[in-house]
Amino acid sequence: MPSESDKWGWKHVSVFGGFDKGSGTKRWKCNHCNLRYNGSYSRVRAHLLGFAGVGVKSCPAVDRSMRKAFQVLEEERLASKKKKTSESDKSIKRTKTSQICASSTARNLSKEDVDNIVARFIYADGLNVNVVNSPYFQEMAKALAAFGPRYEPPSMDKLSDSLLSKERARIEKSINLVKESWPHTGCTILCVNRLDGSLGRFCINFFVSSPRGVMFLKSIDVNGGGGPDSLFVRVLSDTITEAGPTNVLQVISHLGQFSGACESSVISKFPHIFWSHCISHSINVLMEEIAKLDWMKAVVSCATGIEQCILQYHHSSLCLIINNLPGSSDSLSEKLAPSYALVKRIVNARQTVQELVASEQWKQWKVTVPEDVMGIETTICGDDFWSRAQLMLQLCEPFVRLLATFNVEKSVMGDVYSWRVQSLEALRSKGIEKVAFDQIELLIENRWDILFSPLHAAGYILNPRYFGRGQSKDKTIMRGWKATVERYEIDSAARRLLREQLSAYLRLEGSLGDADAIECRDKMDPVAWWENFGFETPHLQTLAIKVLSQVSSVTTCQESLQCNNLPCQESVRRLGVQRVEDLVFVQNNLGLQSQKFGSLSSFSSSRSGN
Repeated sequence: MPSESDKWGWKHVSVFGGFDKGSGTKRWKCNHCNLRYNGSYSRVRAHLLGFAGVGVKSCPAVDRSMRKAFQVLEEERLASKKKKTSESDKSIKRTKTSQICASSTARNLSKEDVDNIVARFIYADGLNVNVVNSPYFQEMAKALAAFGPRYEPPSMDKLSDSLLSKERARIEKSINLVKESWPHTGCTILCVNRLDGSLGRFCINFFVSSPRGVMFLKSIDVNGGGGPDSLFVRVLSDTITEAGPTNVLQVISHLGQFSGACESSVISKFPHIFWSHCISHSINVLMEEIAKLDWMKAVVSCATGIEQCILQYHHSSLCLIINNLPGSSDSLSEKLAPSYALVKRIVNARQTVQELVASEQWKQWKVTVPEDVMGIETTICGDDFWSRAQLMLQLCEPFVRLLATFNVEKSVMGDVYSWRVQSLEALRSKGIEKVAFDQIELLIENRWDILFSPLHAAGYILNPRYFGRGQSKDKTIMRGWKATVERYEIDSAARRLLREQLSAYLRLEGSLGDADAIECRDKMDPVAWWENFGFETPHLQTLAIKVLSQVSSVTTCQESLQCNNLPCQESVRRLGVQRVEDLVFVQNNLGLQSQKFGSLSSFSSSRSGN
C-alpha cells in the first residue's frame, strides 16, 4: 500500500481529525476554497482535479493552469505506484519460486543423496572421516536440518574473525566460572610437549586441571633459538600467576629431559608447588627397570631375539606363522610394561614356535639366511629360557594385573601407593624365592621417591578408602607425608597443627570417628567425605581436599592434542598470530569439552543458560 507521503493532494488540504484511528476517512478543509468535507484521499483528489460522482464538488478556486499541474502530479503518482507494484510482484514471485525449487529439491533428495554430498565434502577437503563421530558435527547437521534450505553459510572472513572471537569469549566465560572453585579444590598445571614431524615444530602446551574439568590455556613454539628453557620457565611462571599461586598445588611435566633443567627455576619462584611426573610415565619406567634386573634382562633379550627371528622367517617365507600365534597381551600391559608383554607373547606361543623350528620349511629357510640362527633355535628347543621366562611373568604379573583394577589415567592421589602395596603383598603370597623378591622390593624402594611425587603418599594417608592400612609404619609413605607438609606449609606452627590433626584422623577423634564417617569411607567420593566429616580438623581438611582433587596423568590432554592439527605457516601468515592463537585455544578447548560431555545434548543446554 502506498504511503500517505506519496499522495500530493494532502498538501493542499488541512486535516483536523479522523473518524476511526488508523482509518483513511478524515475531516479536512480545502486550503484554496475553505470548503469542508469528510472522506478519504479519493475525495481530496476528486475535489482538486474536478472529478464528479464521489460526493464532493469541484474546487471553485482552482483554475485551469493549476488543475493541469495537479494532473501532472497525479500521473506521476500513478506511474510510481505501478512501478512499485510491479517490482513487489516480481520479488514475491522470485521468492516463491526459490522456495518452491528449494523445497522441491529437498523433497527429491534421498538419504543416500545427502550421504553422498557429505562424503564428497569430507573427501574433497581432506578431512579425517572420524569427524562424523564428533558431537559438534552431529549438532551442526541437526541445526542445518532444522533451519531448512534457506540457510546461507558464513563467509570465510566471518569464520576467522567475528565468529572466532565470539566462540573464544564464550569459552573464556565458562573458564572464569570454573576458576571460582580453585581456591577450594586447588588445581594442577599440565605441561605436555608435541612434535609435528611434517612441520618440524616442537611445541609445549599448557593445560589446567581441577575437579570441574581440564582446560587448555596456551601453547608456545620452542623451535626458535635464544634459550627455550628460559621461555618455558617464563611462560609457566606467568601461567601460575594467572591461575593464582595459592591455587596451584602441582605442576605435571611430561616433557622428558627438557623439564629437568626447568624444575629448579620454577620451584625457586614458587616453593610451595610440587613438581610431578605423569603417573603413566613413572609406572612405565618402574616396570622397565624391574625388567632390567640382571637375570630378567637376559630373559627379555632372548625373547626379543626369538621374536625378531620369527618375524624374519615370516617376511622371507611368506608363511602365516604370525597370524597363527596366540593373541598379544592387553593394551594396558603393552603401554606400561612392554618388556613383560613381549615375554608373555613369546611364552604363550611356545608350542607354535617349537613346532615351527622342527618343521622342514624352517630347516630349508635357515640355510638361506646369512645370520646364524642356531643360538635362537637352541633357546627355543631348550627348557632354561622358558623356566626363567615363567619366573619373570610370575614376579611381574601382580603389578600388571593390579594396574587394571584402577584407572591409571583418571586415578586420584594415593591410588598408585595402593597398587604398590597390594602388588608386593600378592607377590609375597606366591612364595617367590626371597632373593628375587628382595631385589624387586629394594628396587622399588630406591626408585620410588624419584619417580613419584610425595603427594601420592599424602593421598594414600588421607584417602578414607585406604584408612587403617598401616601407613604410619611405612617409612616410604611417612617420608612422602613429611615432604608434603614441609613444602605445603612454610610456617612451623602450621606444620605442627597439620601433624596434630593427622593424629586426630588416625585415632578417629571427634567427627572423624562418627558411625556415619566410618560407614561412608568407601561409599563416598574422598573429597566429599572430607567436606562432610573433616570440619573439626579444618587445616587437615583443606589439605586433604586439595590433594585428593588433583589428577596424576596427562592422558586427557594428549588425546585432545592428537585430535587437533597444528596450524601451518600459511595459516599464520593469512590469519595473523593473534587469530591463530584464538583458533588453537578454541580448537583444544572444544576437543576437551567433547571428551568430557560425549554427547553435546547436555553441553548445549548448559551452554544456553550462560
